[in-house]
Amino acid sequence: MSEWSPEVLEVLEASGWTAGRRVDTAGWRSMFEGVGVRMHDAAETFLQEFGGLTVSIGGPGINRAREPFELDPELAWGEDDRFSEWSDALGRELFPLGELDHGRFFLGIDERSEIYLVEGWVASFGAMPHALENLILGVRPRRIGEGHR
Repeated sequence: MSEWSPEVLEVLEASGWTAGRRVDTAGWRSMFEGVGVRMHDAAETFLQEFGGLTVSIGGPGINRAREPFELDPELAWGEDDRFSEWSDALGRELFPLGELDHGRFFLGIDERSEIYLVEGWVASFGAMPHALENLILGVRPRRIGEGHR
């Protein structure tokens, strides 16, 4: 995907990631498409490489605490209405990626590979690969108002 910093690479490898990793996404695709949430190419590409990883981090980050996250779309099962509503509000197609901080927040990705924190509000960690670095290094996501286009 990119040249990771040594710190990010160490965290990813400790979580089970390896270069060239490929995970089957068919189960997640059919699960969510059954409730009207389409897996776009960016979600598929991301999940093929990072799906199924549990990143167990904590402690101080750059400008927010580092929080553990799990990249398993099934953890957002039952939240399809939340993802659909935010997709409509943002004019983007959000697909669930998993959860942040043991389910306190959900993670989603849009068709441009931008990763979002999804709750009763939304914030962006930026586009890949920076988004994953921001999540790992503890960079505060940019909060988005409903007027965002």
